[in-house]
Amino acid sequence: MMEPKKRPERWAFFQRMNAADQRSYGEVFNSFHELEPDFMEHYTTTLGRRAWLVGPVALASKDVATRGANNGLSRDAGACQQWLDAKPEGSVVYVSFGTLTHFSPPEMRELARGLDLSGKNFVWVVGGADTEESEWMPDGFAELVARGDRGFIIRGWAPQMLILTHPAVGGFVTHCGWNSTLEAVSAGVPMVTWPRYADQFYNEKLVVELLKVGVAVGSTDYASMLETRRAVIGGEVIAKAIGRVMGDGEDAEAIREMAKELGEKARRAVANGGSSYDDVGRLVDELMARRRSVKV
Repeated sequence: MMEPKKRPERWAFFQRMNAADQRSYGEVFNSFHELEPDFMEHYTTTLGRRAWLVGPVALASKDVATRGANNGLSRDAGACQQWLDAKPEGSVVYVSFGTLTHFSPPEMRELARGLDLSGKNFVWVVGGADTEESEWMPDGFAELVARGDRGFIIRGWAPQMLILTHPAVGGFVTHCGWNSTLEAVSAGVPMVTWPRYADQFYNEKLVVELLKVGVAVGSTDYASMLETRRAVIGGEVIAKAIGRVMGDGEDAEAIREMAKELGEKARRAVANGGSSYDDVGRLVDELMARRRSVKV
């Protein structure tokens, strides 16, 4: 977790943000009641705050192929769909850490080793890599990817919801950013959690300990967006975590079933009559009523 004494500027920012929150009329959250009911109850009842849960917003757009893209699909992203179409159901692990996370060459190398050791098919987004591939690719990994039978690398932006909702995808190695977490939940895909900074460690606790739809890779070292880790997680550890989500054991099966059920709850939440659907209506009604009440 972040230590205030080590990061006073960031801590001051969080304090200002919290003060603004206290002054606001209420908050609109990209979440849904069935995902975190106890926290919603605490926020509205114990703290006495107004809140509307209107998510997952990832399900609001029907165009999952280009959602979030600024300049359309990259060449790699376009070819990824065809590659996934040729893979068995639930056989592919998707790996992405967003656009802001920085990995050192040793971390990249161990992640590559972990994917190889896992024995699973994989799609890995390395759009945020700022080093030459020759600096981090272990021996034989380039050949493994070049063959195209087990691995596919996307260099640049990836259509994340399109990938996560593909039947071939059975796991997601993620930094636990909230948007990525909600997208995995929406797709019913279990997660291997690898938090780096900000709220990601708290999101990991929700995913692993409360919702039980993921397995932690063991990341404990807080690092900001531009910092690398002091401790490098080994490939064997990464492979084991992937196996705990995508393996054949009862525990892995239970995680996958919980993820599937949660995905169904997410889709019901945004459907007509669902909790998020109704919260949007309540929000509009309340704002309209407030607008009328303050007119002179």
